[in-house]
Amino acid sequence: MRLRSDIFVSALVRRIFAEGGFAAIEKKGAAEAGAIAIRQTLRDGSENLFLPALQSADNAEIADRVFERRMRDADALSVSDRLEKERRFDGDLWIVGVEIETMGDIIAVLPEDHNWRARL
Repeated sequence: MRLRSDIFVSALVRRIFAEGGFAAIEKKGAAEAGAIAIRQTLRDGSENLFLPALQSADNAEIADRVFERRMRDADALSVSDRLEKERRFDGDLWIVGVEIETMGDIIAVLPEDHNWRARL
């Protein structure tokens, strides 16, 4: 059974604070099953954007929710534009802003070289 989105986001925010970072919910989505986007701001002002990875049996072995980095070291405006497009597509999307230098093992992230599109 998958953890509700609101509970996952609450735990994520607490975990970020426990790691010495800052987190805030920028947009609330559907409590039960909304997708979650994580907007990571780094010290230099650049941002990374993590969005849900395509669900597959491989990902289910990693964790309940798996993310992939869709933007790396991007400017804030580019990330905002991408998130606006995502919100237009999915009005139930949660957006969580975090300020922490590394995500470490806070969330499950597919490796950069993972090529799930080749399996489609």
